[in-house]
Amino acid sequence: MSTLHPKEVPSLVFANGKGEIIDYGGLRMAGSSGGAIISPSPDDLIELPEGSDLFVLPHRLPIGIEADTDEPAILESNPYESGDGAFAVAAFMAPAYTSIYSTAYHKIEGKTKILPLFAYTAVGWYKGKFWVTAFRSDSDQRQDIENFNEQIIRKKTLKSLKAHPNNRLIQSLGKCCLTYRCPAARNYFLGRWEAPLPTSPICNAACIGCISLQPSGCCPSTQDRIQFVPKPSEIAEIAIPHLENAERPIVSFGQGCEGEPLLQESTIETAIKHIRAKTSKGTINLNTNGSLPLAVEKLARNGLDSIRISINSAQLEFHNRYYQPRGFDLNDVKQSARIMKKHGKHVSLNYFILPGFTDDPDEFSALCKLIETCNPDLIQLRNLNMDPLYYLRCLKHNPDKDPMGIKTWLNKLRNLYPKLRFGYFNPALR
Repeated sequence: MSTLHPKEVPSLVFANGKGEIIDYGGLRMAGSSGGAIISPSPDDLIELPEGSDLFVLPHRLPIGIEADTDEPAILESNPYESGDGAFAVAAFMAPAYTSIYSTAYHKIEGKTKILPLFAYTAVGWYKGKFWVTAFRSDSDQRQDIENFNEQIIRKKTLKSLKAHPNNRLIQSLGKCCLTYRCPAARNYFLGRWEAPLPTSPICNAACIGCISLQPSGCCPSTQDRIQFVPKPSEIAEIAIPHLENAERPIVSFGQGCEGEPLLQESTIETAIKHIRAKTSKGTINLNTNGSLPLAVEKLARNGLDSIRISINSAQLEFHNRYYQPRGFDLNDVKQSARIMKKHGKHVSLNYFILPGFTDDPDEFSALCKLIETCNPDLIQLRNLNMDPLYYLRCLKHNPDKDPMGIKTWLNKLRNLYPKLRFGYFNPALR
């Protein structure tokens, strides 16, 4: 994918009543930062990455920028066909890309439902191509679409499922691979890079953006949650050959298709012991909400190599409002990070990025304090998969300062913490 920028700001795109996506040169594209309408500059834009999707946003009118005034303008109807509607369009980007601005739209009062659990990046049209307000945040190609051959994936997956009929975890990953097309599950069956090890059907948080479990009447979850706790032997049967044979091998507990893996501490501890009794190769990683420091301590002592802690905010009140935690808070999360560092282990922050919130000056200050007290090795710049305006409403985010801009935010962090790395994926440590 080229990192070239357009020579000028692309034009607005919208969807007509049939769902067809059309460009409109009468307005330039706009972006949104915390609900504020922004006119992006050409260097905010890259070509829409291969493997990305375009979404039509129902009951939401597109907002563009008037070329002569630089003022926002709502496109209320299809300019090419009288009586036809116009709806906002957003990009859901391929992995390894991070959003600079969300898509800009105006909600039609009384009709809008909460958007499904995806990220919504601003997109426009220029010189025969779609362009998005984003940048590539990780050069690792482990989930790039050109690295997946559907026929080979299906063949290898079905072969593995047939060879392991009694391993419930392998059978579950088969569904993740063939039904949900999970990149991690697909890479497992292809025998390379990072393999998932979901373990927990339960959770100690009720995240408003949980992708595996949502209350009735809310936006639907994007995938099913695992319904059983695998045996340590089932986990080891996946992990040992993968760590022994895969390129840059990682196995990771804690996936989007489960609850909180630290609640299965004993199972994971026993599995790690089984794995390390057979191989010292590769990285054993845990993706977690960081809620149980004592469990983290035990796993760190027994062979866990790295941890990725997901947070939406470095501020206690906003962390609580998103996670709705049961029995823990952000202080426990920070302690889990410090425990891993005490044992000389790798710590990543899976930091949910939403323009206008992430780059709020108060959030930036709180994140700096967290970095200085917890000393993470890496921040993973993951787009928040959630209706952006609903998220801000749930958090009761009412800032009194303008956002810094995602690029400025990132550059300031790089300058302040030159040893801190930024990316998108869990790194292979050995």
